[in-house]
Amino acid sequence: MLVLLAPGQGSQSPGMLLPWLSGPGAAADLATWSEAARLDLLWLGTSAEADEIRDTAVAQPLLTAAALLSWRALGAPTPDVACGHSVGELAALAVAGVIGTTEAVVLAAERGRAMAAAAALTATGMAATLGGDQAVVDAAATALGLEVATVNVAGQTVYGGPVAALDELAAQQPGGARVRRLETAGAFHTSAMLAAVPRLQELVSAIRPSEPRCAVVANADGAVVTSGRVLLDRLVGQLTRPVRFDLCLATIGAMQPSALVELAPGGTLAALAKRALPGVPLTALKAPADLPVPA
Repeated sequence: MLVLLAPGQGSQSPGMLLPWLSGPGAAADLATWSEAARLDLLWLGTSAEADEIRDTAVAQPLLTAAALLSWRALGAPTPDVACGHSVGELAALAVAGVIGTTEAVVLAAERGRAMAAAAALTATGMAATLGGDQAVVDAAATALGLEVATVNVAGQTVYGGPVAALDELAAQQPGGARVRRLETAGAFHTSAMLAAVPRLQELVSAIRPSEPRCAVVANADGAVVTSGRVLLDRLVGQLTRPVRFDLCLATIGAMQPSALVELAPGGTLAALAKRALPGVPLTALKAPADLPVPA
């Protein structure tokens, strides 16, 4: 059973599209996506500096493009299971046939713009906590007015909220946890993103999705969702809800996968899966050299 994972924001790096541009149709795809998204994805994915592609409005469509180019290089297979982390859900929906690849990149661009605008309204950010007593960490974060933004695996939780509260959490190191501030423009997947909801709702409502061709594991709760309409609608709610990737991995593990491939830029999710799903063969796509050899 093949599982395809699509990574989320924070996985981007300068020049990450370069390895994938020699694939059949890659340049044409990128040109189409760039025009539709109103961004020069070719330049951004080959020549832009790290600071520029850290911008949420740029990072999200760029990551979606990278995942889809690597999927095409893989042979555009329909997997048994597709799952994305945060913005990676858009690439996962394209892989599952719920939306087209151009729709996925455009939605990522508009989602990124809306989230960047919401983040600019107030000074918020995110911090990752590693290890420690989770109950103590949760209590300290809640007392400071912070919200859970992501649970990646057991012992790795990301909180979002006011910058001053994040600084205080880092100073406390509650429950013996290590606290690391993340370089994000705002508190994604928390109530700080409420202003982005109407725009994404408008865009999603205008799309006529297809039914998924494979199982799609959703970020909110790790559920397998079989309705294209529900999957699209869930994207809107996910703006202000935590990403429960730990639950996604638990669902995938229960399916006893025979192979798991993380689409480009691979590495982050494969590392999480290695911890949560020991023994499952993993491949992280960073360049075409990482593509599995056909049997």
